[in-house]
Amino acid sequence: MRNILPALILSLSCSVFAQNSTDKLIQEAQAAPTLEKNLRVLTDEVGGRVPGTPAMERAVQWGMDAFKAAGADAVRSEPVPMAASWDEGSTQVDVVSPVQFHARAVSLTWTAPSNSPVQGFPVVDVGEGADEDFKKATNLKGAIALVHSNVMKNWDDLFAEYLKLGALLQAAKAAGATAVAFISTREQDLLYRHIGSFNDRINNYPQMLLAREDGERIARLLEAGKQVRMRYAIPNRVGGPFTSHNVVAEIKGREKPNEFVVLGAHLDSWAMGTGALDNGCNAALVIEALRAIKASGLQPRRTIRFALFTGEEELNVGSFEYVRTHRAEMDNTVAMLTWDEGTGKMTGFSVGGRKDLVNPIAKLLDPVKQFDAMMLTTDAFVGTDNMDFLLEGVPNLVANQEEANYLINYHASSDTYDKVDFPQLRKHVAVAAYLTFAIADAPERLGPRQNRAEIESLIQETHLDEQLKAFELWEAWQSGKRGRAK
Repeated sequence: MRNILPALILSLSCSVFAQNSTDKLIQEAQAAPTLEKNLRVLTDEVGGRVPGTPAMERAVQWGMDAFKAAGADAVRSEPVPMAASWDEGSTQVDVVSPVQFHARAVSLTWTAPSNSPVQGFPVVDVGEGADEDFKKATNLKGAIALVHSNVMKNWDDLFAEYLKLGALLQAAKAAGATAVAFISTREQDLLYRHIGSFNDRINNYPQMLLAREDGERIARLLEAGKQVRMRYAIPNRVGGPFTSHNVVAEIKGREKPNEFVVLGAHLDSWAMGTGALDNGCNAALVIEALRAIKASGLQPRRTIRFALFTGEEELNVGSFEYVRTHRAEMDNTVAMLTWDEGTGKMTGFSVGGRKDLVNPIAKLLDPVKQFDAMMLTTDAFVGTDNMDFLLEGVPNLVANQEEANYLINYHASSDTYDKVDFPQLRKHVAVAAYLTFAIADAPERLGPRQNRAEIESLIQETHLDEQLKAFELWEAWQSGKRGRAK
């Protein structure tokens, strides 16, 4: 008994120390003293952040300065080549007959500048833009296709809007439509930035989004048998290749500095609003998580990298470049975590189809069960910066959250600082800081890196192949341009 007692006392002491350290980290993270100021500067002073614009370069400097102030061991920017620059001009859309009125509208993203004749083009209603809708419309040649939408209410509605786009545009072109006009999924004349290209290359096909009330008015005129003509001017500013930047900071590991856990969020945004919910709040979260870990006096077993990615809105260009730049380190990348759903209450995490991660993550989450974010889902999706880590076989987690006010403000002119729920965001900072540290400090790795055959099986099982095809990424995966080679 005398031989066992000292070991028992030491074990209990270590357990108490670990609990005290965890409590201190969570408290420090939830206090988040620099969170509001950092986000206010990013949104109110830097504003909307489209890669290739001066605002995005100011955002990169903001990230570097904020990481340094938070106490990072190292901070750097990493170049991200992009194929073209884009910035919207002042889009003008007008109905010229049978009545005349101005339609509030914006250009879809990454589309080329274009104009219509003064007399405009005829408008043809194609319902929700399904194949059968285009087949029914026999008079689309040289016309603008008007596409209906439902009012967006949940995550499924948002993904449906994206997933149908590729096939819809192909059908419109095949039918001879000269342009596509989408009716907004938001009411009250709210405009937002819908995607017009699945990458950072300019799409030469004219696409615009109409305020819901104006679009429905046009639809009612057509239903009444009126011949509607509409003209547009889309003076988008486009340029050639340029270099944007990711911002990467580190806390060095004490025992395994060459193994990495990555905590990331995207820094870029569209420029109608100031990118507060998408995704400034989570860029600020990543910085605050680093500050909390440093302020708590803890040093993880492995190195933690804190990444602010550029070009996520152009389909994860910055995180893809990070993976390519650091491909030699993928075997030593233990996990990647990302936040990209505003400030609605966290419900848990998607584990990117990795069922083997459910039990270890559930155990690690136990100390933060008071935040009620314990639900783990085994889905996989294209939507944010974890995607290329998933395709490289790296264990990856995406924070799942309730919609809250995210969807109504998504990519919209209303996505501003005042929409941020700071009490909830502080809870997210606590979960992010704790879980990232816990994974980095665990004696064992969270899970193995998958090989290509295992990734392929995961893609099929989760139906991720359907999303990769819809987002025009399937060929890149099959050819080996994207994802693990072996």
